[in-house]
Amino acid sequence: MIIGGDQTAAASSNWASVINPATGEPFAEVPQADYADVEGAIAAASAAFPAWAKLSPGERADWLYKLADALEAKTDLLVELESRNTGKPLKLSANSDIPFALDNLRYFAGQARSLEGCASAEYVTGYSSVIRREPIGVVAAITPWNYPFMMAIWKLGPALAAGNTAVIKPAPQTPLTTLVLAQTALEIGFPAGVINGVTGGGPKVGEPLITNPNVRMVCFTGSTATGRRVMELAAQKLTRVHLELGGKAPFIVFADADVEAAAHGAVLGAYMNSGQDCTAATRMLVARQRYEEFLDRYVALSKQIRVGDPFSDDTDMGPLVSADHLQRVQGFVQRAKDAGISVALDGGTVDGPGYFFKPTIFAGAAPDSEIMQEEVFGPVPVVTPFDTEAEALAMGNGVKYGLAASVWTKDMATAWRTTAALEFGTVWVNDHLPIASEMPHGGFKQSGFGKDMSKYALEDFTIPKHIMFELEGVAKKEWHQVLFDAQ
Repeated sequence: MIIGGDQTAAASSNWASVINPATGEPFAEVPQADYADVEGAIAAASAAFPAWAKLSPGERADWLYKLADALEAKTDLLVELESRNTGKPLKLSANSDIPFALDNLRYFAGQARSLEGCASAEYVTGYSSVIRREPIGVVAAITPWNYPFMMAIWKLGPALAAGNTAVIKPAPQTPLTTLVLAQTALEIGFPAGVINGVTGGGPKVGEPLITNPNVRMVCFTGSTATGRRVMELAAQKLTRVHLELGGKAPFIVFADADVEAAAHGAVLGAYMNSGQDCTAATRMLVARQRYEEFLDRYVALSKQIRVGDPFSDDTDMGPLVSADHLQRVQGFVQRAKDAGISVALDGGTVDGPGYFFKPTIFAGAAPDSEIMQEEVFGPVPVVTPFDTEAEALAMGNGVKYGLAASVWTKDMATAWRTTAALEFGTVWVNDHLPIASEMPHGGFKQSGFGKDMSKYALEDFTIPKHIMFELEGVAKKEWHQVLFDAQ
């Protein structure tokens, strides 16, 4: 782990194995932190905060650019570790996750010099006001297992650019690239204590990160259920929270859509990262007059998905992340079958080692069914018909989540009307999944609040401060008479 300026084992000397989900076998070991380690990391971040916050924006930007360059030099290592640790295909790590995360980091390095307050103005006669945006303090960052390196950058980038220090805890299943990130910061001379990384799972690690009085903000990406627990603990001392939680994205195909394009988009939207994506296209809502056409083409394309070794150039989809998660996905599938929901493509598990699960498509599920309401987090989409635009929007919005959605149509009026009506943080038109460092990512409803990426993320990691200057230099002011009118 990285605590202050040191690489260290856990105080308890406990270690745990990291499992390769493609084989089910361990391939690394990491320390298992407990309360003492977390307290030490928070103390290091607290000690480092004043000096880091006082650096000029340009100086902080320089450090972030140096870190991005040093990490880019380790691209091959990061790609190899990310794929071995998560099971995602090498081509996904190499061509998307790692380079995009580095772009995110460089974006926030630039934004460090662009954070603005408010131009001074006289909003009250005789006074001038100005707004400063100041760092919050120590930030606890808790990241998920589906995009470990990218999520670490999404949290550390804006936090550090704004002048905060951080303690980051990766998911226990996927800690390796986060540790490389923190180690690399030390190697280039990053100020000690600005980035601290602790590893391990359970309440002995996560809860002290949230409840420690020196932690001023908690940013968490993960399940909605765990997000609720984070909020409960943070509420005890009114700590700020920044949450990116679950999703159940609707993928709405209108009658005038290009069905071939939509079917291809559905393949990418549903099976990217084995469906372990909170923005994944999980509910394909298709105009009834195009329903059979779309379903047939979608099933045909889904059968072409090659599931296998993440390090093979021929692999499109790797395993799920763990045995526990495979069992969870299987449970959703079995319950849907038991409920009598039609199976358009019965993928299932793959013989042999690893936690592989092939694309599985349900058809015609009722809007209130579990498979339409709850996040499976696997390659298990549902295709359901609709008759009217109002019905499509009602089904689209009819879940507790609100992270991402897409609309497929050639009619611009339909596109503008429906994207405005959908209660989701990102809505694509005629595509699903693309994101950009300059644009915000975050949800409505139980998908959380706060934004990742973009200038809005940087603002989330600051506190606006109002400073008011008296301009007239008189001792007795007219407004004083509301309390005291001296003679």
